Amino acid sequence: MCLRHRDRLLLVPVLLCALMGTAVAPATASDGPSSTSAEVARLYEDAAKATETYEQGRRAADAQRTAAGLLEERLNRQRLEFAAIHDAVGAVARAQYRTGGPLALTAGMLLAKNPDELMRGRRLAWQAERAVNELIGRARAAERRLAVAEGRARSAWRELDVRKERLAAIKQGIETKLEAAQWQLQAEAEESVAAGKCAGAVHLDKTGSPPPPGTAWVTPVEHYALSAGFDSTGEHWAKRHTGQDFAVSIGTPVRSVGAGRVISVSCGGSFGIQIVVEHPGGYYTQYGHLAAVTVDQGQQVRTGQWIGQAGTTGNSTGPHLHFEVRLTPYLGSGVDPAVWLREHGVPL
Repeated sequence: MCLRHRDRLLLVPVLLCALMGTAVAPATASDGPSSTSAEVARLYEDAAKATETYEQGRRAADAQRTAAGLLEERLNRQRLEFAAIHDAVGAVARAQYRTGGPLALTAGMLLAKNPDELMRGRRLAWQAERAVNELIGRARAAERRLAVAEGRARSAWRELDVRKERLAAIKQGIETKLEAAQWQLQAEAEESVAAGKCAGAVHLDKTGSPPPPGTAWVTPVEHYALSAGFDSTGEHWAKRHTGQDFAVSIGTPVRSVGAGRVISVSCGGSFGIQIVVEHPGGYYTQYGHLAAVTVDQGQQVRTGQWIGQAGTTGNSTGPHLHFEVRLTPYLGSGVDPAVWLREHGVPL
């Protein structure tokens, strides 16, 4: 049996959930694009937090491993110093043995010319012995302290590695759920495009973090890889490419590059689900191949506000955002988005 592209997409989340041991309920009015879109947005946040926590754990484990290595180096140096002291004391003992040892010292004291000379000889011998003993004691104490510190560092390092493994498992679990939800969202988007009727805006609790004060323009997605550029040619376009493509995952938050008003939200056609925003100064931006929209036609948007979620609807070979800058709301009036953004202080 030969399946159409849309039917294959509909099967993806079912297969994924079957592998995960869960079931996919058919989309309904109460459990449809809105709930899936919100779930994808939530899982994106969870995945970002899990990744950040995992990276913090990894860096902490690496730092602790470095600390344990440095302590081990110090301990080895201390052991070498202790061995040198031990050898020096042994050399003194051997020299005393060759020269008569305590007998020579006793003879020297017996031959002393006066009591002061006798006491001075005894005091010097006692001080030398005490100094050597103190030096050996300090070396041994320092070695014990370093050994304890090294043991603690290695223990902390092992604990951090175990924690890092747990965090990695949590991160992987979230990403698996996100992948299933992404394809569910895309399947629902394909249904909307096939019907030629948009499902309507999904109003999310979070609409994106505001940019730093004084920022008038931003990129349409935060993290991306550039793919097809403006005016490029290829078998996928009837004429030249009219925008800049940003390769991103399904469900990636798409944001308005600047403040403006949503003048068009539509489904169907080569761009699938798309949004057009009018900006002050006479420019328009278009966001195509979306999986969902989070704004309504006529709505005012701010710089960086989430307006949709990336997908692969319409004439698309894979998940990405097709972004255009136009002189009019209509196709055919586009300018190079990379150049335009760079002129507005946003290099790609």
